[in-house]
Amino acid sequence: MAYKVMGITAGRKNGNSEILLKEALTACEEAGAEVTMINLRDFHLVDCTGCTACTKAMSQGKYIGCTLDGKDDKKKIMDAMLNQDAVIFSVPTYDLMPASVYLTFAHRSLSCETSFLETIGAIEHRDRVAGLISVGGSTRAWQSMALEGLQATMFTTDMKVVDMVLATRVPAPAQCLLDDQLMARARALGEHIMQAVATPAAERRWLGEEDMGWCPNCHSNALVLGEKQWDGLHEKDVQGHRLIKSSLSQSDFTGKEQTK
Repeated sequence: MAYKVMGITAGRKNGNSEILLKEALTACEEAGAEVTMINLRDFHLVDCTGCTACTKAMSQGKYIGCTLDGKDDKKKIMDAMLNQDAVIFSVPTYDLMPASVYLTFAHRSLSCETSFLETIGAIEHRDRVAGLISVGGSTRAWQSMALEGLQATMFTTDMKVVDMVLATRVPAPAQCLLDDQLMARARALGEHIMQAVATPAAERRWLGEEDMGWCPNCHSNALVLGEKQWDGLHEKDVQGHRLIKSSLSQSDFTGKEQTK
């Protein structure tokens, strides 16, 4: 049976985000995957109202979905997404972080948290992987929370990120087509996705650039010193690894290093 790979973008039609996603998906398709692609701009998505109905139900061991189910297309997209072996997200950055249409979609995912749904038997366990592409017209400084913002949203749906691409300096529509190196990097991400899904879950590892990000585990530049949480866990980031205060503290970074 062919692996199923879904591409989700939130950019302009035939824009850089969509083109880079198509390049990655083409590599997946050529490797035998069954691929699909959607653009979130084609769907009706309503903002989370913060009603807490989903979390109240979960605290009682129940699944009631989202109170907005049936009022927009979120559930339809999630049902398709959770039936994939891998998902590639390609999202533009207009001001430091992922575009708002993507965040509207992602902030509604708590109502279908996969670890909870698996625990109560609502869905079968599935070891999914993800690839992230963030696209912006300026430099890294103006995309400082772009990949980090995307990566943070992977936690709720328990996706293991195996590669990330930060596309910078592509402000004009389809400008990425003029950058052969960038197009090749998008294709490589697709190849890495196929390599990951064909690898036993316990053996899957980071396949992107080894020196990407400060964190050797999630390859993010957003490091937050841990603190005690309500469940007693501490010094733990969203990827599950520990940041030990004795070896990493704010005083370890000089003013010069903080500006890097």
